[in-house]
Amino acid sequence: MTDDAGTHKAHGAEGRTPSDFTDDGGAAPEFSRPEFLPAGEVPFHGEPPRDDGWSQLGGPPGYGQRNQQTGQHSGQQGYPEQLRYDDRGSLFGEGGQGGQAGQGAYPAEDGWGDPSGRARQETTIFTSPGVPPPPPSQAFGMGPGWAPPPGTGGHGGPGGFGGAAPPARRGPRTGTMVVLALVIALLASTLGSFGTYLLTRPASSSHDPSFDLGKAPSGSNVRPPESIAGVAAKVLPSVVSLTVEGGTSASTGSGFLIKGGYVVTNNHVVAGATAGGQSQIQIQFNNRKSTPGRVVGVDPESDLAVVKPEETFGAPEITLGNSDNVVVGDPVIAIGSPLGLTGTVTSGIVSSLNRPVQAGEENSSDTTWLSAVQTDAAINPGNSGGPLVNTNGEVIGVNSAIATLGRSVGGQSGSIGLGFAIPVNHARRVAQELIATGSAKKSRIGVTIDSTFEGSGVKIASESKQGIQPIEPNGPAAQAGLKPGDVILEIDGVVLQDGNELIALIRNKAPGEKLTVKYQRGGQEKTATVTVGAAPVEPTPQPS
Repeated sequence: MTDDAGTHKAHGAEGRTPSDFTDDGGAAPEFSRPEFLPAGEVPFHGEPPRDDGWSQLGGPPGYGQRNQQTGQHSGQQGYPEQLRYDDRGSLFGEGGQGGQAGQGAYPAEDGWGDPSGRARQETTIFTSPGVPPPPPSQAFGMGPGWAPPPGTGGHGGPGGFGGAAPPARRGPRTGTMVVLALVIALLASTLGSFGTYLLTRPASSSHDPSFDLGKAPSGSNVRPPESIAGVAAKVLPSVVSLTVEGGTSASTGSGFLIKGGYVVTNNHVVAGATAGGQSQIQIQFNNRKSTPGRVVGVDPESDLAVVKPEETFGAPEITLGNSDNVVVGDPVIAIGSPLGLTGTVTSGIVSSLNRPVQAGEENSSDTTWLSAVQTDAAINPGNSGGPLVNTNGEVIGVNSAIATLGRSVGGQSGSIGLGFAIPVNHARRVAQELIATGSAKKSRIGVTIDSTFEGSGVKIASESKQGIQPIEPNGPAAQAGLKPGDVILEIDGVVLQDGNELIALIRNKAPGEKLTVKYQRGGQEKTATVTVGAAPVEPTPQPS
C-alpha cells in the first residue's frame, strides 16, 4: 500500500374505714365507733406504737403502770386488756381486768401534757361486749367532724356511758368531686391539644422574622489572565458556532475567527454544504448574533475547512500558537458548542503527542489520518472545529475527533477523556492554502508500505503491486537513497510502530520540510534526510 492508506458513562382514693372491735371471741358491738385518728392510724391489740412527736409516750413496750405521784391507779401486770387514747390520738396501756381508771391528767413535766397547758384527755376503748366507750370531755386540734357530739344522758363509768351514737363518716363532697373532675378534664384537654399542635405544626411555624444572613462579601469577577477563567474570557469572543442545514439533514460544530474575518473549522462540519444542492450555513458569534456564511475551501484529507461569514460583529481574531512547542502535561482548554451548548469551556492537559488517529469512516473518500495532539479536556460532538488553546490563549490545535467505547443509539457517544486535535501548525498551512488557492497540497515521500510486515518499524514494499512501484522514481525517498525492502525505524526521533503512524506523520508535514529518517537494511541501521514532497494536484470540486 502507499502512504495514502488510512484507519479510522394515671389515683386512688384512700379512704378510711372504721374498725370494729370484739372481746375474746364475743360478738361485734352494735355501735359504730367514731374515729379520732388521722388517716392511716388504727387501734390494735398488742404492742403500743411509738410516736416520735411532742406527745410521745416515752414508756417502754408493755408499759401498764401510771406514775404513783399523780394518784393514778395501775392495772395488772402485763400489757393492758384495755387500750386508751389521749385526745391527741396517742395510745397507752389501761389497768387490767377489774382495774379502775384514775382521775386527772398526767403532769406536763412528765412529757405527757399538751404544749398549750391544757390537761390531756383520754379515751378508753373497752373490749366488753355491748358497752360503748365514753366520749372525751373535749377534743381539740382535730377540726370539725373529728370529736363526737356531746352526750344527752347517763353517766359514763368504767363500764359504759350514755349518749347518742356518733354520726357516720362522710366522704368527699359532690361539689369537690365535680370541680376535681373538671380540672382533670381541662388539664387533659390542654395537654392533648398541645401535643397535637406539636405533632401537626407546619415547618414554617419556626419562622424568625429577624433572621438575616447578611450581605454577600464584596469581591471582583476579574481573574488573572493566565487562569482558566482569564484565558476563556480572552478566547470566547473569537469562537463561533456553525449550523449547516441541507435538505433533510443538519450538522453543528464550532470554529474560530482568524485573520481576515475567516473561520477555521472541520471539513466534516461543513461537508453537507459542499455536496451541492440547497444548503445554508449559519454562523453564531459569542454575542449571540448570527450571520450566514459560505465555504471558501475544504481539505478532506486533513479534515479542515475555511468558511467566510458575511459579518463578524467586531469579534476579535484568535491568536495561533506553535504546536511544535507543546509537550505532554501542558494545561490546555477546549472551547466550543458540544451538543449545541454554545460557549462551553472545558480544561485538561496534553495527554500525548503524535497520536495516529483515523477520522471519518473506513473506506471513505473522506478518511483522514491525523498525527494528533491527545487531550483529556472534555470534547463532545459539537466541539468539532473549535480551538484547543494553551494558558496564553493561543491555539495549539483544532478539536476534531474523540475515542469512544462504542456508539450510542443515536450514532454518537460522549467523551471518555480521549480527545484529539489537529496540530495548529498543520492547520495553519492548510487554511492558508485554502484561502489562497481553494485547495491544499498533500505531503508525500513517495513510498509504498508492506502491510504484511510484523516486525518493528515500517517496511517498504519489495515488489511492485498493481503497477505501483515500491519507491516512486525520482521521488523524495528515492532521492534520499531509500530502496525497496528497507525498514524505516524512526522519523525525527519518533519510533514507528506501524504504517498508519508513518502516514499520519508525513501528512502533518508541509512540503519542503526535511525529515531525519533512521532505517535498517540488511541488519544494519542507517540514517537519511528526506525532503517532504507534494502529491500531484488533482481537480478539486468548487465549494458552493
